[in-house]
Amino acid sequence: MEEQEFTIAGAGGAQLFGQCWRPEQPHALVVLVHGFGEHSGRYSNLVPPLTAAGYAVYALDHRGHGRSPGQRGHIDSFDDYLADVRALIESAKAAQPGLPVVLFGHSMGGLIVLVYAIRSPAGLTGVVASAPMLSKPNVSPILLTVAQLLSRVAPSFALDTGLDPTTISRDPAEVARYASDPQVHAKSSARAGSELMKAVDWAQAHAGELAVPLLLYHGDDDKLVSIEGSRRFFASVQESDRQFVELPGRYHESHNDSGRDELFAMLVEWLNRHTVAG
Repeated sequence: MEEQEFTIAGAGGAQLFGQCWRPEQPHALVVLVHGFGEHSGRYSNLVPPLTAAGYAVYALDHRGHGRSPGQRGHIDSFDDYLADVRALIESAKAAQPGLPVVLFGHSMGGLIVLVYAIRSPAGLTGVVASAPMLSKPNVSPILLTVAQLLSRVAPSFALDTGLDPTTISRDPAEVARYASDPQVHAKSSARAGSELMKAVDWAQAHAGELAVPLLLYHGDDDKLVSIEGSRRFFASVQESDRQFVELPGRYHESHNDSGRDELFAMLVEWLNRHTVAG
């Protein structure tokens, strides 16, 4: 397997950090979109089973995240995330021409890939959403109201999300890894919070327009992003090739939780059925 780091130009010319993991002869591309406050390097449990199954994985660090520039947790517009993902897809396709492309997103990344797939389905073989942000986050309603007000008068004002690391996984080692990661942050600008909530509402309102194969999975003991948002979204999806898996007892990051090998087997099987490997 070959690992490579690179830089891509995102929306507004932002120079974003990217990385890829490529088996010798990949048969499809998985474009990985990470969640809020984390970075692409936190998928070290997920990447190996994908590359072992013949998938090249391409990922970036969102603006304001990880090794990419920008105020931590700030965006001017949700559309910037979509444009950045488009740039990543085009970069991956240029490096590996002619291969099927599957979008994979976790948490906020799940929201991003679902909105992207609804708006721009052309060229996508499928979309996978892991515990997608499809409901209001488990934070104080007062904080959400403050974020909406500040978004108009002080958009870059930073708020602490108050994320509890113990909610990501039942595996103490994974919780410790998250808590000690210097590239993880718990900051959100007022504008980012407002933009994300608008995107959640848009995704729920347009779920019936999704026209690519969908795999959606969510831990039913997720204390960070409610599974109810995923249930509501999936109930509105009209695409015939759709699958929703509720993972009993799993926390927010099922790819970093106990029993993840079972999840990886399910994911690879779904990918194989929807790419040339099938």
